[in-house]
Amino acid sequence: MSGLKKSLGVFDIIALAFGAMVGWGWVVLSSGWVVAAGTWGAIVAFLIGGTAVVLIGVTYAELCSSMPVTGGEHTYTHRALGVNVSFICSWSMLFGYFSVVAFEAVALPTVVEYLIPNFNQGYLWNVAGWDVYATWAGVGMLGSILVTWLNIRGMQVSAWFQKIAVVGILFVGILLFIGAVLFNPETSNSVQAPAFIAGIGGIMAVIVMVPFMFVGFDVIPQAAEEIDLTRPNIGKFLIVSLVIAVLWYIGVIWSVGTTLPLVQAEASTLGTADAMTNAWQGKWAGVLLVIGGVLGIMSSWNAFLIGGSRLLYAMSKTHMLPAFLGKLHPKHNTPVNAILLIGGLATLAPLFGRKMLVWIVTAGGFGIVIAYTLVAVSFLVLRYREPEMVRPFRIPSGKVVGLVTIVLSLGLFVLYLPGMPSALSAIEWGIFLGWTVLGVAFFTYESFKNPGKSKVVMDEELRELKVINQQWLKDNPPKKNKTV
Repeated sequence: MSGLKKSLGVFDIIALAFGAMVGWGWVVLSSGWVVAAGTWGAIVAFLIGGTAVVLIGVTYAELCSSMPVTGGEHTYTHRALGVNVSFICSWSMLFGYFSVVAFEAVALPTVVEYLIPNFNQGYLWNVAGWDVYATWAGVGMLGSILVTWLNIRGMQVSAWFQKIAVVGILFVGILLFIGAVLFNPETSNSVQAPAFIAGIGGIMAVIVMVPFMFVGFDVIPQAAEEIDLTRPNIGKFLIVSLVIAVLWYIGVIWSVGTTLPLVQAEASTLGTADAMTNAWQGKWAGVLLVIGGVLGIMSSWNAFLIGGSRLLYAMSKTHMLPAFLGKLHPKHNTPVNAILLIGGLATLAPLFGRKMLVWIVTAGGFGIVIAYTLVAVSFLVLRYREPEMVRPFRIPSGKVVGLVTIVLSLGLFVLYLPGMPSALSAIEWGIFLGWTVLGVAFFTYESFKNPGKSKVVMDEELRELKVINQQWLKDNPPKKNKTV
């Protein structure tokens, strides 16, 4: 076990996961969902897609309560499928985390650009057709330095920052919903969005995007050793955070569909902000919502830096990555070098412009789906191989849920393959291949430097876990001797 402090309570982990899942997408994409499927078509898409993601989250909830250790997927896949698969899963997930952290460093100046006229000053260069300006890059770099510093200061500092940001997001979102409830459609000069557009095709067009809006709940397993809750409650509140996020997106879609005329939605670049302006009949409301979007950027940024640094730390401690990444800060007890590495790379990200980062994020999403699939397989393997494994949070009909989750995860995997509407481009495949080659190089080097050490360390961790779990079972005897 690590030396990380237990400092996260109920609200902390809900804010951590919810803030990671919300981000900036709800501000810029919601009007597009309404245009593609209609108000209720988009809501149906999020109900279906959200249910699928909740099922994936359910498998995480059971595994996390059983193995509450830093790294999450890193340990689950090792226990079920071995060291090599554990590395593949962890390295794939790490790519997803890094890509989101880097992209948030680009999203922040993009929002400031919307708020401040003539913001872009000091032309630097052009990357993939995108002009990079000194003021634009500078804001992203300063934001990255701030979030990195907060993370180094300790989980308690990061958690407070996360809670403040999430409270701000919820305030703005509730204000949008109230405005939509009070909104009088008769005052609008344009026709509102219909309930459904393009039938099943419209719903499917939105469903394709839905799973990727919920990436982030998995930061809870990454920080499991820092959660100060009972074992069953870790799993329960992971699921609670997912349900809250589903309800959030549905509420935003309904509000936008109610207050934003279809013609305006089709032309809008920030549809949710325009909907807020319409709902409250004032530009101030739209600006306030954009500020809520900024808080979404910061909360997602903070959460993914927490998750990515903990995963780097876990991989270092098990000799899959260089040992210096496993160093803890002498005062704040945080994985300082892991935080500095991800934060440092994110600080450089704005210099490469937005287009390059879009490619990286898309390729990183493929890595996350690979990790989800391997976790689902691990969940099912452990249900068959270790039916008596201590599961403080045990889901009913586990084998059936495991099979369904694998199918859903493979469905997400297929969406990235050639021939699909959301397939990776040649450049994105090249980026993913480059990340894969880098991972193979690291793993090969560490394997030659410390042959067999990864397995020894991780097996020892599992032995410690089994002892801890048996003690937990003695302290919390099951009411029924039932195996599902």
